[in-house]
Amino acid sequence: MSLIRALSKELAGRSDDALRALFTARPDLISPPVPDFAALAARASARVSVQRALERLTRPQMQVLETLHLCTNTDTGHSASAAGLRKLIAGSTVAVVEQILASLQDLALVHRAEPPHGAPASAARQRFYLPVGSLKDVVGIYPAGLGRSYTELVRLQPAFAQRAVQLVSELHRSGVAIQEATTPMDAALALQHWTSSPAALQDILAAAPERTTALLARFRNWAMGAVPQAQRKASVLAEAPDVGPIDWLLARGLLVPLDAAHVELPHSVGVSLRGGAIIDDFTLSSPVPELGSTTPALRRNAALGAIAETLRLAAELLQAVRDQPLATLRSGGVGVRELRRLAEQLRVDQPRAGVLLELCGLAGLIRLDVDSSTWVQPPELEWLALPRQEQWLWLVNAWLASERVPSLVGQPISGPGAAQRTASGSSIVPLSAEAQRPDAPLVRKRILEILHELTAEAAGSEPGADDGPAPVLDAAAVLQRAEWSQPRMARRFSSLIRGVLAEAELLGLVGSGALSQLGSALAQDDPDAALAILGEHLPAELNHVLLQADLTAVAPGYLSPALAGKLQAMADAEGQGPATIYRFSADSIRRALDSGYDAAGLLDFLREHSATAVPQPLQYLVEDTAARHGRIRVGQAASFIQSEDEAALLELLAGPKAAALGLVRLAPTVLLSSASPRDTAHELRSLGLSPTVDGLADPTLRLRRATAQPRSGRPVYTAPGLAPPAEEVDAQLAVLRQAHAAVVGPSANGGTPAGGEAATQLGLETLHRAIRLKQRISMNVVDSLGNASLEIVVPLSLSGGRVRVFDPAKETERVLSIHRIIDVEAAGELRQ
Repeated sequence: MSLIRALSKELAGRSDDALRALFTARPDLISPPVPDFAALAARASARVSVQRALERLTRPQMQVLETLHLCTNTDTGHSASAAGLRKLIAGSTVAVVEQILASLQDLALVHRAEPPHGAPASAARQRFYLPVGSLKDVVGIYPAGLGRSYTELVRLQPAFAQRAVQLVSELHRSGVAIQEATTPMDAALALQHWTSSPAALQDILAAAPERTTALLARFRNWAMGAVPQAQRKASVLAEAPDVGPIDWLLARGLLVPLDAAHVELPHSVGVSLRGGAIIDDFTLSSPVPELGSTTPALRRNAALGAIAETLRLAAELLQAVRDQPLATLRSGGVGVRELRRLAEQLRVDQPRAGVLLELCGLAGLIRLDVDSSTWVQPPELEWLALPRQEQWLWLVNAWLASERVPSLVGQPISGPGAAQRTASGSSIVPLSAEAQRPDAPLVRKRILEILHELTAEAAGSEPGADDGPAPVLDAAAVLQRAEWSQPRMARRFSSLIRGVLAEAELLGLVGSGALSQLGSALAQDDPDAALAILGEHLPAELNHVLLQADLTAVAPGYLSPALAGKLQAMADAEGQGPATIYRFSADSIRRALDSGYDAAGLLDFLREHSATAVPQPLQYLVEDTAARHGRIRVGQAASFIQSEDEAALLELLAGPKAAALGLVRLAPTVLLSSASPRDTAHELRSLGLSPTVDGLADPTLRLRRATAQPRSGRPVYTAPGLAPPAEEVDAQLAVLRQAHAAVVGPSANGGTPAGGEAATQLGLETLHRAIRLKQRISMNVVDSLGNASLEIVVPLSLSGGRVRVFDPAKETERVLSIHRIIDVEAAGELRQ
């Protein structure tokens, strides 16, 4: 029976509660909804869905599943039981393996099967299993880190097949107890038998050069390795006394050259090195890392200090962007010069300025103005008016949900063509496309959960407790747990984990290397608790400074964003941290006067927000600078209007119809306009006048389209990987039961008809099996005119939506498009 049909029959026999559990664990199975159990089984067997499911498996589950894959054959229906797998998984028991197989069956990754042909009668009391058909494509060519068999290497590696017979003959002539061979396949079987037991392999390695065992240990977790000039070294049997371990292993076929630079450890050799087991490091317990500890006070203070500093720097960054927007590069992102300028204004190093810029960008605090190609602050930004704890939650929610990774700024560019760009010194710049990672939200959430788990295990209590030592967690400890809990995701974790931890520390989720109470609350999807904790412990913002006689103002703590912004308009900030110093100078006072202040307004502002009296030197500085300010005035004029008719100009200046031009009288016969010459001329013509435009070949008005400026909304975070809503699950169950009830009555075997998605998957499954088994199939093919014809062919290969077939009747090969094949069925015995 087809694997998809067998899985469909099994799914139809499950209870509603079992199906709900399946949909919760694999929500993609019903997104979009499926019409029947056949389509559900087809989707559960699809490569993409199986790959997603495998990413959620723990290491013990993956080890059992890979062992089942190596011990079964889905083409011939050769199944395996828990008792058979236990012999190949060192350290396991039948009960444990059976329990894991049951969990894999619940996930529709394996299903029950008949005992293999020739099994004893006692096997009828055992449960036998087969994996889904697409598992072989998902796990790759090295399941469990073991290589391919000698027979498969002979079939797929022509160079090795050519020398396999010679290699066996040379071994036989040298006195090795190995069977002689006349064909490459016989040679492969002889090598496989020669290395099939741990004792036999130990006897072989007894005469090996030094360091051979250490070299083979490097192949413990992966079967392929890099060896320069591998094929040349394997050409002659090495017998010299000073031969190296690589040459010795290649000459005896214990390593097989794949190309000029890579070798592979065959399956039988790998299993014998593991003592005859496929898995030799099986354990149900997760690794326990050795962790240091810190005090709750240090953790809390470090987290709160990081939050206050991040909020202060974010406010200063927005002020800097308001004063001078950030220009973008042609390729996107903010260049080095702009980043250096911003870092100097924030008084931080460039890497930190880049991370802050990314954080503000992903939170929507700054946006790209497409008209000017600059990064600006959105109008009416709500974040500026929020309390500090809500500002923090805004940033954290945006960070958790964003696909951007701020910590990638400054790292070499990866991807197509990255080698050439990296060689020339190119790296990721802030707010560029290269800092995008689609899996970033999932990785961040999982890292927070791992931090929470490790903290709970080490502390022996609730991680949010503030009355005991807090374990210090590093990237190595988190990665070790991630490799055990989700080994298929380990590569993603390893590339992002250090950056994510640094970003979490910047946001106060990690303090002094330990998970903070805020991080623990967010790991449990409880932002309200985090907001309450922060509101209780975060120091209140200050609304006053201490004015000094040396023309400085000292902030005794974190100032409110409004006060800090106004101080930056009239003084230059110095230093970092909460106790910022603002220094007054003639230039800074002149800057405030240019922005609209006068001497009295400046002094009134300073008296209102100073805990001390305004020092006399500062008062003199303000008054003297204001007295000299404005003696020479500079204004902006886009165009002028000149006429000898003074009365007409006065009427135009006094009338409301030309108010949009912003007219100012410069002389009795000259008016200045804030509009461009074209706009001014167009407006005057609408008033019935006939102006001429000087210096323009085409005085016609060019209208500019007004575009609405998008506002920045408050981000809302939704944890990834949530189960589908209960109503969707109930609706899907109703459809499945109804479809099954419609066919189970008249159907002889209680099966479910296949159509649509299920038919496609069934046809592909049949094609793949026929290709592997060299089996004849019966295909119903439609030509370009819509005429169907039944053909008996042998499929040879399948790729790119096309299948190459051999027609035995015509003794020809041809290529058919998959979409022209209506149905496929097995039609003959194995082709010899």
